[in-house]
Amino acid sequence: QVQLVESGGGLVQAGGSLRLSCVASGRTFSSYAMGWFRQAPGKEREFVSVISWSGANQYYADSVKGRFTISRDNANAKNTVTLQMNSLKPEDTAVYYCAASASFGATISLYAYWGQGTQVTVSS
Repeated sequence: QVQLVESGGGLVQAGGSLRLSCVASGRTFSSYAMGWFRQAPGKEREFVSVISWSGANQYYADSVKGRFTISRDNANAKNTVTLQMNSLKPEDTAVYYCAASASFGATISLYAYWGQGTQVTVSS
């Protein structure tokens, strides 16, 4: 079992930055790929980014490539995955979720564990 808790959301002006964190509980955190997804009002949940269990591989949605950076810290039981979001746009406004998967990928159905989400609002 993996329990995930996100933090770091908030209100920011367009062009600004936010840093989202996701803390995982459970001894097997380092064996999971960790992803970030988002869901805007009235829209389906969509993939944002994923990082492999070792941190060696990352993959981004085209809409955030070059602006967002995913990282993770498996050491010292920190069990944290971070999403640094720069050059934010109003269309980035959504609830952001972190999730854990046994496989590296962008498909929602791969992810067995989800956090409760954190709201990101970007004003124009």
